[in-house]
Amino acid sequence: MTETPRSDGSGGFLRAAVTAWALAGGGLLVAVIVVNVLSVIGGAVLGRPFPGDFEITEIGIAVAVFAFLPYCQMSDANVTADVFTSRAGPRLRAVLGLAASATALAFSALLVWRMWFGLLDQKLYGYTTAILQFPHWIAFASILASLGLLAAASTMTLVRDARDMVSAGAR
Repeated sequence: MTETPRSDGSGGFLRAAVTAWALAGGGLLVAVIVVNVLSVIGGAVLGRPFPGDFEITEIGIAVAVFAFLPYCQMSDANVTADVFTSRAGPRLRAVLGLAASATALAFSALLVWRMWFGLLDQKLYGYTTAILQFPHWIAFASILASLGLLAAASTMTLVRDARDMVSAGAR
């Protein structure tokens, strides 16, 4: 069963940016799959797989996964334990939603902070992949952008959940 993402009509630009970012992550995922298929075919037919295919897979999957996080936050598509809240009243669900959004914001801010220093280290030391010599910092920059969007999406859901809590308390 699929649910329609919750929306209060605000944050149109942020919603569009988060959706576009997730679609770009999906495109990257498709590209990684194509590279892997070509590598397997090249290995089977020509005896030569695509050089660095595992490096492309490693970096591409990591960047794609982080690209999906803001969309999951904004559309309430994160994993939840509904079995525990199915009988809870609207007030308790609103409080739990607010707590979840606050936690997501705290973790995204922590990750932005630490990933920024990781990016600086990767760039300073010039780390690259072994075969393709792809600079690690480029992946860190993409992941940092995803985490920034996650923080923005978490802020938006926090405001929405605070409104839900206030309206649930008024009932």
